[in-house]
Amino acid sequence: MDHQPVRVVTDAELVDADPTSGMLRRRAFEMPGLWAGQVVTEPGAVSGWHHHDSNSSVLYVVRGVLRLECQGVEGWVDAVPGSYVQVPAFTVHRESNPGREPSLAVIARAGTGIPTVNVDEAPPPHRARG
Repeated sequence: MDHQPVRVVTDAELVDADPTSGMLRRRAFEMPGLWAGQVVTEPGAVSGWHHHDSNSSVLYVVRGVLRLECQGVEGWVDAVPGSYVQVPAFTVHRESNPGREPSLAVIARAGTGIPTVNVDEAPPPHRARG
């Protein structure tokens, strides 16, 4: 069995990844079946609509408010520091930040699909609102 050494990635070593308007994703690790990093959303920002292909994502909110709108859900849900959020594969969604400070969430994504697929159209029931 080939043993790999433990790796530590500092904030300065994170790599900008998977651009979606309105948010900054930075990758710490990417390997077959796993993607890990963070996302920062500035106050008042609203991301573009997107999904994560066949990847399931789990986010842990470190600071700020992470507001999510997604297909099949009227309105939105807010996640605050200490909250975990699970976004199923192929679920079209967008994040925003209604707070006064940047939000920061740590992401772990499992799967082998395209990490982020940006889409042009909002899903129902948000399509009428854009």
